[in-house]
Amino acid sequence: MNELLKKTAAEQSKALKNKEISAVELTQAAFERIDELDEKLGTFNSLTKETALDTAKKVDEKIAKGEELPLLAGIPLALKDNMNLIGSKTTASSKILENFVSPFNATITQKLLDNLVPIVGKANLDEFAMGSSNENSAFRNVKNPWNLNKVPGGSSGGSAASVAACEATLALGSDTGGSIRLPASFCGIVGMKPTYGRVSRYGLIAFASSLDQIGPFARSVEDAANLLEVISGHDPKDSTSLNLPVEHYASSLNNDIKGKKVGVIKELMSEGLTEDVSKALQNAIETYKNLGCEIVEISLPRLKYSIGIYYILATAECSSNLARFDGVRYGYRTPDAKNLMELYTRTRAEGFGPEVKRRIMLGTYALSSGYYDAYYKKAQQMRALVTEDFKKAFEQVDILISPTCPNTAFDLGSKASDPLAMYLTDIATISANLAGIPGISVPAGFDKDGMPIGLQILAPQLQESRLFNMAHRFEQAHEYYKQLAKI
Repeated sequence: MNELLKKTAAEQSKALKNKEISAVELTQAAFERIDELDEKLGTFNSLTKETALDTAKKVDEKIAKGEELPLLAGIPLALKDNMNLIGSKTTASSKILENFVSPFNATITQKLLDNLVPIVGKANLDEFAMGSSNENSAFRNVKNPWNLNKVPGGSSGGSAASVAACEATLALGSDTGGSIRLPASFCGIVGMKPTYGRVSRYGLIAFASSLDQIGPFARSVEDAANLLEVISGHDPKDSTSLNLPVEHYASSLNNDIKGKKVGVIKELMSEGLTEDVSKALQNAIETYKNLGCEIVEISLPRLKYSIGIYYILATAECSSNLARFDGVRYGYRTPDAKNLMELYTRTRAEGFGPEVKRRIMLGTYALSSGYYDAYYKKAQQMRALVTEDFKKAFEQVDILISPTCPNTAFDLGSKASDPLAMYLTDIATISANLAGIPGISVPAGFDKDGMPIGLQILAPQLQESRLFNMAHRFEQAHEYYKQLAKI
């Protein structure tokens, strides 16, 4: 492997500016790495070689002219395959969109192109971003670069695995209930979900519109902070986009954190934690103490209802959002349907996988006239109470910490036949989406089998700078993030 691929984006940027390597050479090296590993890992659904190399050439031209480079220019990035890039296939890893070619760019994609970030390909995911293990893709499973018999986490498993395996230096994922933070934890990298509305969702294939948020994957907190800066900002095409100035997040990374209050979430301290994860959490608490922080135990009494709330609201929104995939306007259409009803039913039966069908049925049931008040309305009321718990917690502390997941990556196929066990994987991550707050997973050690463990850090709404600062100080106190999967 080209040694430069192991470097962080900050280190690669420096090498480009010093003319130690060209952007075209760096991008070519990423494609060579993908060619070497992709059959084993299943990371990408498609590659966008032409677009990436065109972008890299523009970077080299700027360098030759001595012009200032935009942030992250020339750094290879993988795009989750539920985000539109004009002229590329955007499949959401579903048979129903297997041959759909993007007619436009998502807002975040346009921002990446404007910043001259080479997009190397569209990363595999759980179908329509529904899953915690990346075993629901219609095409193939993604495998964990640390151990090919383990899952990479989902739904953004391809994005996380591409960064962990040095196929790309950066990646974007979407997080509806933990779909960035969970794979970051399982793959030993940094994954961050911003405040809801901080990043435009225009051009993202919707799963649950009130929960979805696009965010960065990287091998360091600094790189994640810079990538968030590139993709953030108000977008008139997204009515939920916040009209706020974009911060330079990396400028706050080295702020002093002495005296800051770190809340440990009581409800996530013991329930189902493996011994190794529990030890890693205790080490994290000690690290913050050594950095001069005050540790406070915090109770979020309604957190235990989060999974129930989530699987009513997310499935209801998915049932509504996925109604557009009907075989009429675009996507897969069943051949030889005898009438319109058969066209709808057969297209959807043949085009959607089992997990997507399960969630559409759950959501349709929750929204049906006899059950709307009992399920959907009640779940919305409970969501407000979970949000209230977080508000009260952040009146007492600056950040909250917990394990990103009670366990490390599990074996491929081990939970495939038990949807409830799979859903419980997201116990620690879901509540942040319900409350719309930012969260990050940073490498926090390894279990006895050498699999990565993630520490989740949560901050109040719009406090990304604080979140990055607290995560960076933790990261710099250890060398965990420097350890790469030996694949």
